[in-house]
Amino acid sequence: MTEATANPLIMIVEDDLDLAEMLSAYLRVQNYDIVTAAWGREAVQMSENEHLSLILLDIRLPDIDGYEVCRQIRTNRRTQDVPIIFLTEKRDRVDKLQGLELGVVDYITKPFDIQEVRLRVRNALNRIARLGMSNPVTDLPEMQVTEDRLNSLVLSDEDWAVVLVSLERMASFREHYGFVAADDVMRAVTLMVRNAVKENSSEEAFIGHAGPEDFLIITTPSRASFIRDRSANRIRQSSEYFLPVKDRERLRAGQTVELIGVRASVITKADGPFVDGVDIRQRLVAGAISV
Repeated sequence: MTEATANPLIMIVEDDLDLAEMLSAYLRVQNYDIVTAAWGREAVQMSENEHLSLILLDIRLPDIDGYEVCRQIRTNRRTQDVPIIFLTEKRDRVDKLQGLELGVVDYITKPFDIQEVRLRVRNALNRIARLGMSNPVTDLPEMQVTEDRLNSLVLSDEDWAVVLVSLERMASFREHYGFVAADDVMRAVTLMVRNAVKENSSEEAFIGHAGPEDFLIITTPSRASFIRDRSANRIRQSSEYFLPVKDRERLRAGQTVELIGVRASVITKADGPFVDGVDIRQRLVAGAISV
């Protein structure tokens, strides 16, 4: 397995070995790392073992076609979001629509200008990088953005407070009920936190991730306790309804069913001084209690 590197890793899936070599050599000069596959099944297997940034995928392959390769990659959670650009000689609008339906991000028709490939690859990677700043499930800023905001608080002259709301036992829930159900929980909790922030106030607040199941809200000291309590209480009261109907019935029958839990904490500027954003986050985590 290739370890994650500073350079984007692109997989070229092309059975024309001369064309694959030409693309590979050119893109390496552009500071991309390259792996190649000449067969569809080989590409699917390789996608599961590599940390791919993008796939250049020919439609006409010796075994399974590019559409089937794309379908299999999209059904694997580990690879479902890897951007795919089709390389093809086909020019039919129906073929392009079929690719777009599968989530292909771009479509390059052969013969192509190598400069066009460079620009389309660069643009696709830039789009993904921008999207990568937000969580794909909750659409909230990811931890890197959140930590930048925390760092700015250390230097701020304004009074501020930070609320942490963390879900417990999500790993167990995900293992038991699957990724789709867990993602639904994350979306529901995001809505609860947003509503708690908006309730009875027009004040702006930042909401982001401090971890995969950790929600962090930057607000004013006067609002912090309300947001913490309202968010945590709504999550706790809804935990039963995150379960499938059969497990809700078991719970009501007195059987043991593990529920998602919630921990929460608040920290304010007055609790400082703080070294940096990491210091703020670590103190929040250390002070979090089950609600």
